[in-house]
Amino acid sequence: MNSKTDTPIRFLKGVGEKRGLLYGKLGIFTIEDLIHYYPRTYIDFSQPQAIASAPYDKPCAIVATVVAKTGEQRIRKGLSLFKVTVTDGVSDMIITFFNAKYTVDALKPDTEYLFYGKVAGRLTRREMSAPMVMVYDESQTFLSIYPLTAGLSSKLIQTNVTQALELIQDSIADPIPSDLRRRYELCHSTFALCNIHQPASDHALEIARKRLIFEELLVLNLAMSFLRTGSKTETGTKMGDISLKHFYNTLPYTPTNAQARVIAECTSDLCKDVPMNRLIQGDVGSGKTLVGAACAYFAVQNGYQTAMMVPTEILAEQHYRTLTALLSPVGIRLGLLTGSLTAAQKRNVKAALANGEIDFIVGTHALIQDNVSFHNLGLVITDEQHRFGVAQRLTLSHKGSNPHVLVMSATPIPRTLALIIYGDLDVSIIDELPKGRQPIKTYVIDLPKRHRAYGFMKKLLDAGQQGYIVCPLVEQGETDLGLESATEYAHKLAKQDFKGYSVGLLHGKMKPAEKDKVMRSFAEGKTQLLVSTTVIEVGVDVPGATVMLIENAERFGLSQLHQLRGRIGRGSKESFCILVSDSDTERLSVIKNTLDGFKISEEDLKLRGPGDFFGSRQHGLPQLKIADMLTDIKLLRLAQDAAAELLAGDPALSQPAHILLRGQVQNMIKNASI
Repeated sequence: MNSKTDTPIRFLKGVGEKRGLLYGKLGIFTIEDLIHYYPRTYIDFSQPQAIASAPYDKPCAIVATVVAKTGEQRIRKGLSLFKVTVTDGVSDMIITFFNAKYTVDALKPDTEYLFYGKVAGRLTRREMSAPMVMVYDESQTFLSIYPLTAGLSSKLIQTNVTQALELIQDSIADPIPSDLRRRYELCHSTFALCNIHQPASDHALEIARKRLIFEELLVLNLAMSFLRTGSKTETGTKMGDISLKHFYNTLPYTPTNAQARVIAECTSDLCKDVPMNRLIQGDVGSGKTLVGAACAYFAVQNGYQTAMMVPTEILAEQHYRTLTALLSPVGIRLGLLTGSLTAAQKRNVKAALANGEIDFIVGTHALIQDNVSFHNLGLVITDEQHRFGVAQRLTLSHKGSNPHVLVMSATPIPRTLALIIYGDLDVSIIDELPKGRQPIKTYVIDLPKRHRAYGFMKKLLDAGQQGYIVCPLVEQGETDLGLESATEYAHKLAKQDFKGYSVGLLHGKMKPAEKDKVMRSFAEGKTQLLVSTTVIEVGVDVPGATVMLIENAERFGLSQLHQLRGRIGRGSKESFCILVSDSDTERLSVIKNTLDGFKISEEDLKLRGPGDFFGSRQHGLPQLKIADMLTDIKLLRLAQDAAAELLAGDPALSQPAHILLRGQVQNMIKNASI
C-alpha cells in the first residue's frame, strides 16, 4: 500500500461525502478498496449486430443513429413511454423507453449510439424495449457490471475506478516478486487491475483474472501457513506403541473395519517424532467418537492427558456422557469444563486438570482460557472443528509441548474446500456405518400434506418410537412472520394435532440447565416428540428417534439438512425424514435422492459458495473477492506450491522482496479472524 491507495474514497473526484457513504455499504472506504472491488460480469460490445440479423433469444449490442422520436405517451399514473426509431443504415428498429424522458431527450440524430438489449418483433418490424444506451466508442469493447447498492450504477463505479487507476497506476507496487511472476507466467499487478476493470480483449481479461485469482489464493495459503507455523516441528509427546486389546474387550460392540483402520492410522501417528495432524471425516453416525476414545486411551496409557474441544455446551455434555461410558470401564478419569459450571465447579475442575487428576477433559471454548493449565497434555481433539478459527485450535495446542492434534468432522467437506482448511492435515475417512443401521427414507412434501405427515408420525409414536419437528426460528416474528416459530408451534401442536402426546421444546436461547433437562427427558423416552431449532444439528444421539419433520426446509443449506437428518436412524429401526416446503423442491431433491454426505456437500458448495457453506462464516475462512475454490482448483494447487516454495526460503517473509506480500497476509489474518 501507499499514501495514494490509502486515500479515503470521498476525496476521489466526483464522489464526495454522500456517495462515499453509499460506497461504504459495499465495503469500499479507500481507493485501495475500490480498485480491488472487481466486476461480477461483463457485457461484450466487441461484435455489434446488424438490426436485421440480431438474435431473438439473447441480449445483443446494436450500433445505430436516431431517425425519429414520438412524444410522451402516458399509459397510467406513474408510467409513461417514449418510442424512438433508429437505423443502422440498412434496417430500422423501434425502441421503447419507459419513464425515461431525460434519456430520450439526450439522444441526438447525428450521433452513433450503442443500444444493448433483447430484440423482438417481426423480421419486417424489429423492436427493443428499455435497452442500455451509451454513445458508441469503438475502443470500448466491454462494459463492467459490478455488485451494486441503491444510488450507485455500474457506469458510475467504472468511471470512479478509471479515475482511481489513473491517479495511482504509476505508484502501484507488485506484491508478487518478479521471479515468481515469471515462473508462474503471471502479469504485473498494474496490468491485472487495469484489465479486470476495463478489459482490452478477452485474452487480456483472462490474463488479469489468472493473476488476481493466483494472488488471492497465494495470500490465503500463506496466511493459513503462518497460523500453523511450528506444527511440524519435533513433538514433545512422542508415544510408545501399546496394545488396545483391553480397551476393545470392554466395548459393548465390535468396531467396524473402517473404525479399526482409522484408529490404527492415528496410533501410528502418535508414535512419530512429529505431532499428528490428522482429520477424521465420516458421515453422521459413522462412529468418530469411538476413534477419539481409542486415541485418548492410547495417550493416557502413555502418561499423557487428552483434551476435546467442541463448539456447544449441549454437544460437550453429550460427548462427556458417551466417552464416560466408553472409557470409565478401563479406569480413565474424565472431566467436563463449560461456561455454565459454577465458579466453584470450574475451580475444582481446573485444579484437578493441573494436578493430573483428570485424564481426559471435554469442554467448549472454556478450555482455551488463560487460567486453564494441564499437567501433561499430549493429545488435542477438536470436534465439528469448522466452527473454530485456526487460531483458537492453536491456542489449545499451545497448552502442551507440541501435542498431537486430531480433528473430527461429521460435516463432509468437498475436497476443494478441504485443500485450504486442512492443507497440512492427513485425512482419514470412516466410510462404513455400524452394522444394523438402516438407510433413512426421505420425502419432500408441500404444506397441504403436512397433516397427513402428522398422522404418519403419530402411528410411529404410538408404536413406542420418538420424533423431531425442526423449525428455523425461535420466536414468532423474529425475522419473518411467514415462518413457523418453534415456541408457538410446540404449544399449538401440544394442544391440537399432538394432544395427549408428550411434546418437548428445545432452542438455543434456553439456559444450559434447561436444555439438559429437555434432552435428558427425550433421551430417556419420557418425551415422545421434540420440537427444536437447529440446536440439535450435531451431537444429540437418541436411538429411539425414528422420524423427523423439517419445516421451511428451503431455508436450510443442503449440508445442514443432512446433519439434521443424521439425528435419526441411530438405532436398528427404519427411519423417515420429511421435508416440508412449497418452494425449491428441485434443490431439496438432492437430499431426497442421496444419503452420501460428500455428494451433498459438493452440491451445497456449488449452490452457495464457500462463503456460506457452513453458514454465518463459521468456517473461519475470509470472503474471497475473485477466486472460486470450486472452479479454480488448478490455480489453487499452483498457489499452494508457490506458498510452500516461498516459506521454505523465507519462513517469516522478511526479505525485502516479500514485505508487501507479508503485509497482505497480515491484513487477511486481521480482517478475516481466521
